[in-house]
Amino acid sequence: MSARSVPFLLALILSCGLPYALRAQAAPHPWRSLTPAQQDVLAPLRDKWDSLPPHRQDHLLQKSARWVKLPPRRREEVRQRIERWQRMTPAQRASVRHDVERFHRLPPERQQQLRAAFERFQQLPPQQRERLLQEWQSKSPAERRQWLHDAGPRGAVPPPSMRPFGKPGRP
Repeated sequence: MSARSVPFLLALILSCGLPYALRAQAAPHPWRSLTPAQQDVLAPLRDKWDSLPPHRQDHLLQKSARWVKLPPRRREEVRQRIERWQRMTPAQRASVRHDVERFHRLPPERQQQLRAAFERFQQLPPQQRERLLQEWQSKSPAERRQWLHDAGPRGAVPPPSMRPFGKPGRP
């Protein structure tokens, strides 16, 4: 090993190991040290809080700080999403994670197109949304691909796989 490669290797080791080292140094936050507001938000985790790793506690404390700033309506939406997630099977959760990963791999302009299409879909009357979902579910995979090709980014609605969790036929 040359003398010139030692600093490079040292820098590489430190840069790769530093996040883990910092994580290990995070101080635990015992339940009794939390403020009443934090305890209120994190109440569902009370029984297991003290056994969580310190880096996980830090993460949850950061999330709880954001939570208290949310308007009540937004809090309720988040609560409902959390409840739906908890009711899902591991296979359904894996499917959702896969879909989210696929979405994030799309180019930003395509992501924006899909978001806009989803917003248009959400603005439709509930009966029309259900009818479109039923039509989608009745199509074969080849018909669905053709529909997506024909509708393209300017289509009125996104593929129903983007519909909210808990609808029939999908987690």
